[in-house]
Amino acid sequence: MRCLLALALTCCLIAPGHAAPQEVDWLDLLPEEDYQAMLDMPEIGHDWGEEAPGDFTSNLRNDDRELPEVMYSTRVVAEMHDRQVQIGGYPVPLETDEHGRYISFFLVPWPGACIHVPPPPPNQIILVDYPRGIAIEDIYQPMWLTGLLLVDQTSNELADASYRLRAERVDL
Repeated sequence: MRCLLALALTCCLIAPGHAAPQEVDWLDLLPEEDYQAMLDMPEIGHDWGEEAPGDFTSNLRNDDRELPEVMYSTRVVAEMHDRQVQIGGYPVPLETDEHGRYISFFLVPWPGACIHVPPPPPNQIILVDYPRGIAIEDIYQPMWLTGLLLVDQTSNELADASYRLRAERVDL
């Protein structure tokens, strides 16, 4: 009986700081009004000519093509801030360390978002910080990330992102 009580007490002391990550879907990152707007949106054609070169010289920003407003949305789900999460997606490489491993990349809900148009809206792009680094050899290979999700509007020359993930683990 004492062993069970000691084990229960130990679990209570350890568990709060080590909560299991919440598995989230990309739709969980959309506020209700954006979710409904996506459902109501007419289909967007992808026949805008040739794809951009697959060398990451083009960007995820929308050009002068007119898209529904929800495709530019930076609105977020505030309750997602500061949560331990697991989410799957596809990488868009950004920055490497001295060993050539990617320590910064965007995570997007579908493969090839860096070369296909239109890109995801900012609230469907996550900027990932992964100090350990990872070799990204195929942007069409899905990955599963675990870490701390933050609501953090970020903008660079490639894209705008409404979320940031401090990744603790990346699984291919």
